[in-house]
Amino acid sequence: MRSGNIRVIVVDDSALVRSLLSEIINRQGDMECIGTASDPLIAREMIRELNPDVITLDVEMPRMDGIDFLGRLMRLRPMPVVMISTLTERGAEVTMRALELGAVDFVAKPRVGLASGLNELASQIVDKIRVAAVAQVRRLPAAAAASAGASTHGQSAGGSRAAPAALAAPTLLGRLSTEKIICIGASTGGTEAIREVLVHLPADAPAIAITQHMPPGFTTSFAARLNSLCQITVKEAVHGERILPGHAYIAPGGRQFSLARSGANYVAVVDDGPPVNRHKPSVEVLFKSAAAIVGRNAFGIMLTGMGADGAAAMREMKDAGSYNYVQDEASCIVFGMPREAIAHGAADEVLPLTQIAPALLARLRGAGDRVHHRI
Repeated sequence: MRSGNIRVIVVDDSALVRSLLSEIINRQGDMECIGTASDPLIAREMIRELNPDVITLDVEMPRMDGIDFLGRLMRLRPMPVVMISTLTERGAEVTMRALELGAVDFVAKPRVGLASGLNELASQIVDKIRVAAVAQVRRLPAAAAASAGASTHGQSAGGSRAAPAALAAPTLLGRLSTEKIICIGASTGGTEAIREVLVHLPADAPAIAITQHMPPGFTTSFAARLNSLCQITVKEAVHGERILPGHAYIAPGGRQFSLARSGANYVAVVDDGPPVNRHKPSVEVLFKSAAAIVGRNAFGIMLTGMGADGAAAMREMKDAGSYNYVQDEASCIVFGMPREAIAHGAADEVLPLTQIAPALLARLRGAGDRVHHRI
């Protein structure tokens, strides 16, 4: 056994997937597959005995659903988990639940050409295992595990809007919210961080443009999930549509998303542009457009994620007059993107995740008060 390496257990009911993943992992100089399990009950004993650094976990398995197992694991023995998802609508919905429960990230395996497809994804798989190995994983409260686990068997991610009454926020000045745009960038750990910000915003909040690193096929479920939880309307961005207050627009997976002006209106630009900083969608693309188009009417928010995507453009936003919030290290799953934004001098405030929405709302209301005083 090689010392100092990332020790991985692969949990998957497919013998082929177990073989392919263990081979991909063992080809790396900095990690090794120390065991494979065909179902969660075997995996449970293996985890207890071998104490891995990371596990990869199939979403749908016999004897115990991968989500049920993940909920128990994150409640009783939290550890970094990379989900192996399927490129189906059901797979995308279940993956959103897995991220809710505390999975660090996921890889979407192809439905056909499994062997060639997984080998093409090899660099992405090992990159995500490396990120997971250094991620800050938190214990899941028992109630959260139970409710999230149960929800996978109940209402779909596209369910009806049901924002909890406890999260109801006082309304803002509608007039003020038409001028402003909030731009959010995130990667690893970002799905839950974005949810934490959006559920605290009132129905007439300024328009919100979001880039979360995510592959095609998953942003639809992500948007539907958020739409069912928030007072604002959350949807995937569509090319050419007006950007309206009370709405959040999520960059579709595998496309670039930026902002443009059409007369007095802001509009969404969704195109098949090349990857930027290896990402598509890229935070850099969204934030650069905000700096050029929105300027001092923009708010920037940089949330948890690996790498440096968006940091330079967030500094451009600040130089153009935007006010920027960056998530602090203690509340991040991975502090890479926020750290880089801070290093670029892009942050006006560095805050714990739970304080970002309240700080933003207080600033917006303060601006509203100033508008009243001038009248």
